[in-house]
Amino acid sequence: MGGSSRSKRLSEDRPLASTGLALRPRRSRSVLHSSERAATALSLGFVTAFLTVIVALPIAALIWASKKRGGSDFWQAVSNPEAVAALKLTISVAVIAALVNAVFGTIIAWVLVRDEFRGKSIVNALIDLPFALPTIVAGLVVLAFYGTSSPLGINVAFTRTAIVLALLFVTLPFVVRTVQPVLIELDKDMEEAARSLGADEFTVFRRIVLPSILPGILSGVTMAFARAIGEIGAIVLISGNLPYKTEVSSVYIFLRNQGGDPAGASAVAVVLLSISFAVLLAVGGVRRFATRYERA
Repeated sequence: MGGSSRSKRLSEDRPLASTGLALRPRRSRSVLHSSERAATALSLGFVTAFLTVIVALPIAALIWASKKRGGSDFWQAVSNPEAVAALKLTISVAVIAALVNAVFGTIIAWVLVRDEFRGKSIVNALIDLPFALPTIVAGLVVLAFYGTSSPLGINVAFTRTAIVLALLFVTLPFVVRTVQPVLIELDKDMEEAARSLGADEFTVFRRIVLPSILPGILSGVTMAFARAIGEIGAIVLISGNLPYKTEVSSVYIFLRNQGGDPAGASAVAVVLLSISFAVLLAVGGVRRFATRYERA
């Protein structure tokens, strides 16, 4: 009797022990998930606070300053003929610089990835040079080569051509550096398979390479356009800042602010900000559409 009751108690205790062992991993997993959620909330709070202080609040302050004197004054400031001329010139030269760099930046990235040649590291360093130079120094560099003292006799100073050349100089790295990593990761076996099936080089590029690098090109073009539309340092010396001729919006905003009209300067700045934001959204939508099959 005593032996049978003892074995019965042991058999009853085993399920309880096994249940306790089974609950431990569940508790540890719940504690782990809770700590992960806490870490995520902390990280998200830090990012939100940082972006609010550095980006959102300054933009809100700019919008508030532009409308401080009312909507009618805002419209009068942005519809001023000189402001409109500066905006038209800014958008046109920014589009030209972004499109030219989309073509030549892609070609340069292709050469740097697919070809081996002496001095490749020097070329890479030269491409990054506009990033390292202060923009006013970049303007001096462009002026020294394309100005009145050009060693080749090329004098386009104080013209719209000079503005485009200065913007090409400062925006070239964006397309190159966004296309290069995509080309490096591109699978060459697909290209070889297409060639083995009789496809020529243009067809291989159009049907295989271009769809793969298009998101990188679009990203580079977007950043180049955004940089060009707000550039001032590389332009202010070589453009001449002639109203209705070579005065871009960034210079117009600077002169307005220096002339005691911060509200008018802020109004034009808000227009530039809206244009840049709209372009970012539009290109982001195109990039998302172009990569829809990769995300499926």
